[in-house]
Amino acid sequence: MFDLQGKIALITGGNGVLGGAIADGLAAEDVKVAILGRTEETVNEAVQKIEKNGGEALALVADVLDKKSLNLAKDKLLKQWGGLDILVNAAGGNRKGATIGPEQTFFDLSLDDFSAVTDLNLKGTVLPSFIFGEILAEHKKGSIINISSMAAQSAITRVVGYSAAKAGIDNFTKWLAVEMAQKYGDGLRVNAIAPGFFVGDQNRDLLLQPDGSLTDRGNTITAQTPMKRFGKPEELQGVALWLAGSGSAFVTGTVIPVDGGFNAFSGV
Repeated sequence: MFDLQGKIALITGGNGVLGGAIADGLAAEDVKVAILGRTEETVNEAVQKIEKNGGEALALVADVLDKKSLNLAKDKLLKQWGGLDILVNAAGGNRKGATIGPEQTFFDLSLDDFSAVTDLNLKGTVLPSFIFGEILAEHKKGSIINISSMAAQSAITRVVGYSAAKAGIDNFTKWLAVEMAQKYGDGLRVNAIAPGFFVGDQNRDLLLQPDGSLTDRGNTITAQTPMKRFGKPEELQGVALWLAGSGSAFVTGTVIPVDGGFNAFSGV
């Protein structure tokens, strides 16, 4: 259906919740999937999960902010599989000091944490694109998929650092799409997925009570979401597979919401 059999993909943050779901979806379409992350244990767990389900996977332990480790991962990828067709930049995250709590103001922001969060999310997308995107450019074909957020498109309280970084990813996605098309032709595309609200390890306590019921913030979010629920990680797979495959051959420079209608709803 997606014309992906035999392709090679690399997912940064493929050992996380959302990146892992995308990795699983690609593997189910007979894509060879390289999982890149900093933590060897969780990277290996993600690889073993794919292999257990009959897929082919490769563990790459590297830091998306470290050029040397990324180049070593690139060498290992090329030695093992000889190429790359799909790059998914799913590494990211947040820090408490880069958010503004209910009793805080902007002036309580930790600038060090703000810098760390913008580096992880924005530079952590730019640098892998720089390292691994060169493989795609050499062959003048492939798909880069970045992970944006609803936080990039309108003001969401508290998450100032994360929001700024994801807004940067939106712009970088469009810029790189134009650059790649103009310099390397129509076979190399760059797009982004903008998830709405999905429950992960980092935001679980913000959205859910220990008993699984919604927090006040969780209630506010679902009230603003026409589908009245959070997303499920596997619900990112369809868009990712489409953007990775030939069915989206004339699509580049887009940021596609997967958000249950959150972005479309005015609240009225």
